[in-house]
Amino acid sequence: MFSVCKSQSGRRPQRGDLIEIFRGSYQHWAVYVGDGSVVHLVFILHVFAGFNSIAVITQRGVVREENLRAVVGNDQWQINNSLDSTHNPRPADVIVKEARSWVGREITYHSIRRNCEHFATEQRYGVSASQQVDTHLMSVLSVMHAINHYFS
Repeated sequence: MFSVCKSQSGRRPQRGDLIEIFRGSYQHWAVYVGDGSVVHLVFILHVFAGFNSIAVITQRGVVREENLRAVVGNDQWQINNSLDSTHNPRPADVIVKEARSWVGREITYHSIRRNCEHFATEQRYGVSASQQVDTHLMSVLSVMHAINHYFS
């Protein structure tokens, strides 16, 4: 049996739970798959020197299964299934099977449209969503509205 660390609230994660890890200015997300492991989308940046020194940057991510303690490190984390109130979570076996089917695959990563939170919520609910992106976009829209109102 693997020793599973407890979240800030003292709860131990269950298979299929979403794990939110606080990394300063952003949160990293993973899916708990049991035995102390999580599956998560990790950002990788490829920079290629092109013809005549033109750089081509591609944003990619790779899906990994790793030990929860190793992924969390010294950061704070919590179990966050907050979308359960608006979306029906799939059965734990389906979540874990689907998440593990992605392990080792390299996929497109986009901080607004396809990030680690989108990946994690898609595994749990079958729907891709990111509350942190929605929150940041609403903040930007509020500022734009205030500026527009000021200059109107």
